[in-house]
Amino acid sequence: MIRLAVATIALTTLIGSFAFAQDSTPKVQVFGGYSLVNVDNGGLTGTIMDVNLRQRNGPFSTASTFNGWNAEAQYNANRWVGIVADFGGRYGTPITASSGVKLSGLPNGTGYSFLVGPVLSYRTKSRMTLFVHALFGLDRASLSASTISGGTSPVSSSATNYTDFAVALGGGLDYRVSRHFALRLAQLDDLETTHNLNKFYGSAFGTGLFYGLATHERNLRFSAGVALRF
Repeated sequence: MIRLAVATIALTTLIGSFAFAQDSTPKVQVFGGYSLVNVDNGGLTGTIMDVNLRQRNGPFSTASTFNGWNAEAQYNANRWVGIVADFGGRYGTPITASSGVKLSGLPNGTGYSFLVGPVLSYRTKSRMTLFVHALFGLDRASLSASTISGGTSPVSSSATNYTDFAVALGGGLDYRVSRHFALRLAQLDDLETTHNLNKFYGSAFGTGLFYGLATHERNLRFSAGVALRF
């Protein structure tokens, strides 16, 4: 009788553990949150800007930190393998004023990415889920039209945008708060884009002005936020 009771308890525990494992794997999850992107300027510097735009006293500098957002829709075929569609937006000012210089009319830079690819997840016995993904798609970089003043002479730029192939290789860590809610504690991606920055900045400031800049960029994207699980 005791053996039967022990066997029954063990079988119940095993079935319960299996059911919990299935329940802890959502078929669909949707993530949304903040992202911080360290943008690869492709060798562009304030000095290069000064020389190409014929500005004295070094008024220009560059920045590489863009704030933005990241969103994903993920379908899990099973406990381990899924497919994810990733959307991202970033906003900043790639061209800035050097220290002690007051410039106005600096152009705004934006970027949007749409990527799709497989994701592998490792769901631990705790509430943690580790994942890695390889995403492929497009990235669109834009620079607004503006007239920059405060330097040696006014500089005008035309609105320009380029859409090119992109790849994001990375992963992250989710913490399950409840059956339908999780926190994405961190996601880190090597976001590689293929923008020809010579053409990009040449289109904005004048064809042939820029050369020697990168045609392949490695940007670093950090994201964190919340995920809904269904």
